[in-house]
Amino acid sequence: MPATLMIRPAVPADFEQWLPLWEGYNTFYERTVPAEVTRMTWSRFFDAYEPMHAIVAERDGKLLGLVHYLFHRNTAMLAPTCYLQDLFTAAEARGQGIGRALIEAVYERAQAAGSPRVYWMTQESNATARKLYDKVAEYSGFIQYRRQFH
Repeated sequence: MPATLMIRPAVPADFEQWLPLWEGYNTFYERTVPAEVTRMTWSRFFDAYEPMHAIVAERDGKLLGLVHYLFHRNTAMLAPTCYLQDLFTAAEARGQGIGRALIEAVYERAQAAGSPRVYWMTQESNATARKLYDKVAEYSGFIQYRRQFH
């Protein structure tokens, strides 16, 4: 009988297993995150004054997925909205419902916090993920614009 998938908040001791997932996510999006940013991001998850959170998917003591989310104010709502910022499942664990379980975990936490909305972005070319997203959320039709400052 396969081991049960556990969806839970990340804890500081997860860092060594979280890091390869984080790096896999960054590689997928073809970005390089400096080590100091990775360390700060990790520390923010455990700072009660930060609105950033991390949830992991674990089976048999091995982390198979991660999701990061944060709450922020919105000019059109009284309660903070929830932004699902990063979602990643290890290649060997894809297609097993882990991504959906992580999204649902964010939904639960957002509802418990009184947030009226969870939203996220993905690349238009991310067809595999979009198949899941089309099942668990509505496509908003918005296009993102940004300007980087260095």
